[in-house]
Amino acid sequence: MAALDGLPPLRDVIQRHGLDARKALGQNFLLDLNLTQKIARTAGALEEATVFEVGPGPGGLTRAILALGAKKVVAIERDSRCLPALAEIADHYPGRLEVIEGDALKTDFEALAPEGPVKIIANLPYNVGTQLLVNWLLPKAWPPFWQSLTLMFQKEVGERIVACEDDDHYGRLGVLCGWRTEARMAFDVPPQAFTPPPKVTSTVVHLTPRENPIHCAASNLEKVTQAAFGQRRKMLRQSLKSLGGESLLVKAGIDPARRAETLSVEEFCLLANSLVMTKASREVGT
Repeated sequence: MAALDGLPPLRDVIQRHGLDARKALGQNFLLDLNLTQKIARTAGALEEATVFEVGPGPGGLTRAILALGAKKVVAIERDSRCLPALAEIADHYPGRLEVIEGDALKTDFEALAPEGPVKIIANLPYNVGTQLLVNWLLPKAWPPFWQSLTLMFQKEVGERIVACEDDDHYGRLGVLCGWRTEARMAFDVPPQAFTPPPKVTSTVVHLTPRENPIHCAASNLEKVTQAAFGQRRKMLRQSLKSLGGESLLVKAGIDPARRAETLSVEEFCLLANSLVMTKASREVGT
């Protein structure tokens, strides 16, 4: 990478700026620059895109994204210690890197999105990664402001993202991702690629939005999946009791004796839409 962009090796950058990874911030720095380029390439062509990155740290992935030609990178970094290292990258790529100091969970990415394609590429901090993904899956409007998501998670989370019915990893996250995106696991990243090495293998997941997902209120889909998977070993007539139980399931044409992990994304959407009808009929009856 140093030969590619002329910037110092990442280990030197970390040592010079005293950037020890902090567990409280979910930090595990990715130093294998061949891997950072592989992650960036997974997102496809970047020349016309603005890329949002979360938690760039010392900037290994940032450098790969810029070196591969991204029009602009907007990096959200909570750790102020990393800002001087990122400023050096910004100086090397004038006008192409904007660093925002702040908490990604409190950042309005949609408001920051410019005209033109937006891609999100990030080695997400483990402690906030899943919530950020859910936020990006549930924006104000659909199709979303982003063209693709290329994200690194713990492998277990990646398996939950791509899981379908009758898979042990299938749950609320798999339903939300399957409803609104086409998701695939691209490749695994071993612990030794990071500093410090995490205790688990990581994986890169690539998601693209479905242009016309099944019409369904996200809030109702969340209610149904939360109730169903909250008691996943029970029959749906029991786990969905607070939402109407058997009457809800009959309206959706689903056998009340089935369990959550056997339902397809389409069937969960049917339940969510039936929840609206059940609620309306209750209001008429009062």
